[in-house]
Amino acid sequence: MKIILLPLLLCATASFAQLADQATPADKVKIAKGFKVELLYSVPKEQEGSWVSMTQDDKGRLICSDQYGALYRITPPALRGSPGETKVEKLSVDFGHCQGLLYHAGALYGVVNDEAYQGRGLYRCKDTNGDDQFDKVEMLRSFPGKAGEHGPHGVIASPDGQSLYVMCGNQTPEPSCETSRVPRHWSEDQLYPMLLGRGFMRDVLAPGGWMAKTDLDGKKWELVNTGTRNTYDIAMNRSGDIFGFDADMEWDTGMPWYRPTRVCFMQSGGEFGWRTCSKKWPVRWEDSLPPVVDIGPGSPTGVAFGYGAKFPAKYQEALYICDWSYGKMYAVHLSPNGGGYTGVTEEFMSASPLPLTDIEVSKKDGAMYVSVGGRKVQSGLYRVTYVGGDSGKNDAAAESDNATAKARQELESYHARQDAKAVEAAWPHLGSPDRNLRFAARIALEHQPIASWKDKALNESNPRAALTALMALARSSGGDKALQPQIIAALNKIDFKALKGLDRVTLIRDYMLAFTRMGEPDAAGKEELIKHLAPLFPTNDPALNRDLCEVLVYLGDSGIVAKAEPLVNGSPTQEEQIDYARILRFAKSGWTKELRADYFRWFLRAANYKGGASFDLFIGEIKQNALSTMTEEEKLAIKDVLDAKPEAKAPSFSVKPMQFVKAWTLDELSKSLGVGLEGNRNFANGRNMFGAATCFACHRFNNEGGAVGPDLTSVAGKYSPRDLLEHILEPSKEISDQYGSTVFTMQDGSKVIGRIANMKENNMMVCTNMMDPNNFTNVDARKVVKTEESKISMMPPGLLFMLKEDDILDLMAYLLSKGNPEDPMFTK
Repeated sequence: MKIILLPLLLCATASFAQLADQATPADKVKIAKGFKVELLYSVPKEQEGSWVSMTQDDKGRLICSDQYGALYRITPPALRGSPGETKVEKLSVDFGHCQGLLYHAGALYGVVNDEAYQGRGLYRCKDTNGDDQFDKVEMLRSFPGKAGEHGPHGVIASPDGQSLYVMCGNQTPEPSCETSRVPRHWSEDQLYPMLLGRGFMRDVLAPGGWMAKTDLDGKKWELVNTGTRNTYDIAMNRSGDIFGFDADMEWDTGMPWYRPTRVCFMQSGGEFGWRTCSKKWPVRWEDSLPPVVDIGPGSPTGVAFGYGAKFPAKYQEALYICDWSYGKMYAVHLSPNGGGYTGVTEEFMSASPLPLTDIEVSKKDGAMYVSVGGRKVQSGLYRVTYVGGDSGKNDAAAESDNATAKARQELESYHARQDAKAVEAAWPHLGSPDRNLRFAARIALEHQPIASWKDKALNESNPRAALTALMALARSSGGDKALQPQIIAALNKIDFKALKGLDRVTLIRDYMLAFTRMGEPDAAGKEELIKHLAPLFPTNDPALNRDLCEVLVYLGDSGIVAKAEPLVNGSPTQEEQIDYARILRFAKSGWTKELRADYFRWFLRAANYKGGASFDLFIGEIKQNALSTMTEEEKLAIKDVLDAKPEAKAPSFSVKPMQFVKAWTLDELSKSLGVGLEGNRNFANGRNMFGAATCFACHRFNNEGGAVGPDLTSVAGKYSPRDLLEHILEPSKEISDQYGSTVFTMQDGSKVIGRIANMKENNMMVCTNMMDPNNFTNVDARKVVKTEESKISMMPPGLLFMLKEDDILDLMAYLLSKGNPEDPMFTK
């Protein structure tokens, strides 16, 4: 047994290099106001490894697992009085390698994610002789697949204590669950072949990552939801709803299919749209569920609610999520929103480095315990307490009396089973304005025999209900080609112009599903569809335009190239330009020499665009696919363009070169903010200026753009117009904790400034340029002598100096509208 005296760990005057074999000192960790953080234990790496999962037993002791080794039991020092001891004991049981741990019902459940013991799976450890040591280990269910970090992860107990929920990443095939809440007709559902990039997981098809429920003996398993990428951990709120923190592939950064790390409500029967490489579904497609909140780039690890913590009520109710790579823990403040939830994030705890892995709120002392480690980096254990005064009581906050949520839960009772009452129960909710409720109703419908509701779906007169029912019918068709013309005829009856927003997107998605599930229509069917759909393009919705363009190219519309090709160069975002280039790469008719030349000139511009490790490969594949559709004569006609070499320069997302206008000051522009934003602004120009000023390169707005900077969709609710303008003009005046950078001073006196994006053992990969998220500088932690927060924002100043005053006002209006072109501040 090791005994570590707490005061010895808090050596604030030691250099970073001297502490290379210790976890980041507590005084280097930023914590929310009123909270205190203590470093209780720095794990001896060579002897005790790197801890990645944690639970607490019935005596209030913590149990931690080394990622590649044994289990350790920790008794923290008392909260009050003398600091006391942190007792660390290696458990004698031959077991560990767990990325999920749960002490429950007198047993320790562990989820193994490598080939140790009997391989990947769910295990249970018991103390059979009462000596306070586990002595019996049994595998309850093995999981198929090869070892990897996208394998089996978190495990939690159900509210009644009679079941377990287990979370697995997309390297783990679903282990033949006996029942499934997800209809077992999942598919890739993309019209075009995928772009491979580096091809990571190229052979992994739907359902991707999954969550399942089982009894305490692991005998019967039920698949609960699918389509996540690599959710590491899950947590359950007071209402019994489960939440996970999911990641996307960082190699895909900068591509239109990249999705930021995000918190998901793990709804029954859920599908979250992960597909490999370029095949991921955008959030707008209703056959998947949207996130509760987007976080940004990062590597999700442990999550937990603050229930039982001696914290203020707001923080007791928060969902805490850990980002391993950027060293940040967020408090996500959730609010019921119809059948689902919305969330607001707050940075709660951070440091650089701080490779967070797990969280436990102690039932014994009400403190929060936090582990860091993983990938053989320096590991440690911290304790967080509230010292800001009376924390207040929060005795199991009452559940929200939410009729929509209750209706969703009632519909979920029909998931995984057939019931004669299901169709009647689900039908009234297919047209609900609530997306989560519509989803639950559709999944209930898809579990029923198709013959019991097919005709009802084909004849539904309510447009919103018809869209949901026809989506269910296409997905449940089993490839029955005879159903396709009936579904298309029903879709053609829906008046596109009478629809708004997401309903329009769903209509086009339903056409896609009719093709992906039942094959290409015949020549006559294609011609009829082109006549029906071609006049709709373009709309005022950029995302809808891409879906509509994709369908028209798929159908062989000879007129779509002339309308869509200018958007390859003319769209304001890198991602939108790439998407049009991707879609048009298979267009075979409608090209002229001039359109071809303009299309291929875009690749010269795109050579300067930045993204993840697969970025250049994806762009190259798009170009090669496009070239494969051309004859040698067509290639010869634009030989000068095809042979041209890109000029290395800063990326420009505007076709027209931007020129310096004026070094605008806050006082000059703020005079125009009042009257200047009243009903006479141009939405399209505001969006274009967001691209021209390179804002889209780093920031997401209304589900489009980059993800290395803060998501700006909600700025209208946070800042006044003047405050927002000040943040843009003077980015270093107030730097977001979430996106601040660190200055690393090396032994030779040199400095590296940026954000840690990845780590392994003693190597820290530091991103030094927000505009180039894949350009890392490797920093050896052993050679760092000092770390400090940078006083300079990673966002460059002067971004508005290339815009005229009217352009700036249009940009401000666009940001304040949350991307809604119907906002009253825009000219109609």
